Amino acid sequence: MAARRAVELNPKNAAAHFWYGTNTARWGQTKGVVRSLFLLPTVQEEIQTVLSIDPKFTPVYALAGNVLYEVPPLLGGDLRKAEEMFRTGLEQDPKFTGMRVGLAKTLIKQGRITEGRKELQAVLDEKKPRNMGDWVMKDTKAARALLESLR
Repeated sequence: MAARRAVELNPKNAAAHFWYGTNTARWGQTKGVVRSLFLLPTVQEEIQTVLSIDPKFTPVYALAGNVLYEVPPLLGGDLRKAEEMFRTGLEQDPKFTGMRVGLAKTLIKQGRITEGRKELQAVLDEKKPRNMGDWVMKDTKAARALLESLR
């Protein structure tokens, strides 16, 4: 894996650790629940490493929030902490629409439907998203689908 090699070559590089954690998490998602559980400690370690190297590395808050949202509470998932991660990321970059979708999903899962709707609408209303490709191909589609499911 290229990201692991990047970490080996430059262990103080926040981006290398982020991509290693992200790629490991995505790989775990494709391998099923049992295999992904074996990879979870690596993902969590990489998140903590990025935060210790550079707490202003905004994308790590999306990764951390999504992991905390997806993982069952028994195994370390925590909706309150997921919300904190997403909100911290949005404080650093309010135009990070993927982060806003994650926050909305977390709020909805907590039963805070009105707040979740507000975040989803903010995704749809964003005029200058941080990543236009993600906004067009993923974030607006997810926001619309979630809003529709709440009707």
